[in-house]
Amino acid sequence: MKQDTLAALDLGSNSFHLQIGRVVDDQVYLLDSLRDPVRLGAGLTRDRRIDQATKSRALEALARFGERLRGFPRSAVRAVGTSALRVAKNAESFLSEAEATLGFPIEVIFGREEARLIYLGVAHSLAPSPERRLVIDIGGGSTELIIGTGLEPELMESTPMGCVSYSLRFFAEGRLEKSCFKRAELAAANELQRIVDAYRRTGWRHAVASSGTAKSLAAILRESELCEQGISAAALDKLRALFIKAGEVDKLDLPGLREDRAAIISGGLAIMSATLAEFGIEHLEVSDGALRQGVLYDLLGRVRHRDMREATVRQFMRRYQVDTAQAERVARLAQNIHASLNGESSEADTAMLRWAASLHEIGISIAHAGYHKHSAYIVAQADMPGFSQKEQARLSRLVLAHRGKLTKIEDLPEQSADWALIFALRLAALFNLSRRDLALPIPACKASKSGFQLTLQRAWLEEHPMTEGALENETEEWRALGVRLELRSSAKEERPALA
Repeated sequence: MKQDTLAALDLGSNSFHLQIGRVVDDQVYLLDSLRDPVRLGAGLTRDRRIDQATKSRALEALARFGERLRGFPRSAVRAVGTSALRVAKNAESFLSEAEATLGFPIEVIFGREEARLIYLGVAHSLAPSPERRLVIDIGGGSTELIIGTGLEPELMESTPMGCVSYSLRFFAEGRLEKSCFKRAELAAANELQRIVDAYRRTGWRHAVASSGTAKSLAAILRESELCEQGISAAALDKLRALFIKAGEVDKLDLPGLREDRAAIISGGLAIMSATLAEFGIEHLEVSDGALRQGVLYDLLGRVRHRDMREATVRQFMRRYQVDTAQAERVARLAQNIHASLNGESSEADTAMLRWAASLHEIGISIAHAGYHKHSAYIVAQADMPGFSQKEQARLSRLVLAHRGKLTKIEDLPEQSADWALIFALRLAALFNLSRRDLALPIPACKASKSGFQLTLQRAWLEEHPMTEGALENETEEWRALGVRLELRSSAKEERPALA
């Protein structure tokens, strides 16, 4: 179905943003935007839990956003969480309430995925150029740095430093002393040391900053007549001196400084100053594009069937030299088995099963023994552009469960839809052990309250005793979980063979 209106939510460590855009050809034009300075990152306790007051503010903001999104189809909305939700120990319980309040799923994305989406948003906001650009995005809890050309990022990094976390850490109680800036800038420089050489070797022609910290600094510099446009290193030095002269956040009286930014701008200033110094940048352009615009364009790709996740899976198959013919055999049969269990599968489940079949053997590149464990580890730990943390974890679990003991995933909830996916993938891999294009039966499968029922032609089973033995072993694996897999044979084939 064609989507003319899309919505992106950025649940950042400082502010929550909602942006709604109208799709015209391959462009997204802004219709509406909402912002709420929730300060999720500032609401993390010492043991990294979101406190009750912050949780309440966040849910109130999401309730307002949910009201604005009422009537939107699920496929037209994408909500992403960033640094604070990556580190919060009670993120899972918070997200359960947050999704119920918002009415849409929320994905927590990895740092490099955040970097990719930021670059996509910035690139779409700038004039096309064949030259490399460096994008710097200082958020509430992390800073992303990306080098790319056109719409394609080449180097992506996310560092654990943000305007909220650094303001709390180095400018306690709003103190703006010279020593505070020195310690904050030194800490930021140390974070950047591990990446700066690689970035300088790659090189860039233009440097661009994005998001709230950059926009706030640029506004202060412009209205204070320290820098006519953008952000310069020399102007930041003068601005730091003004901060130190004020001595305290409450005494800052600078044109262009919004009240809701005052408490966190010092941390952002320190990070920006250190970044320009480490990368040898004299001047930055400031872009209107940011994470939420990138989410909108990535969502546009999904609804137009240009899903970045598909491209990532294909790239992984090439990188790990996957036997594509075998992957296709397994995927085809797994999808047929799953369809026979569930009738019409959701698009998300169908895609997840296809991706799991495509990647289930990537661990063979490490070792054949226990390759499914290697495959699952790669999928769980690698940077997979387009995938959220939850999606990668789900995909890793499917890959891990496609063979071997099922008890390793016994903590999966009984009502989870993934059991049907695991069943389909395991059977598909089992029937394709020969790794040849054979006339395979499409088993007649049914799901029941106690488990699964599998019916095959008696004559086919008699001709394939090894497969029959493997199926009997499979019943034992399911029995260990308290699930019944009932094997039945029929005099004639109930379903057509799959070539």
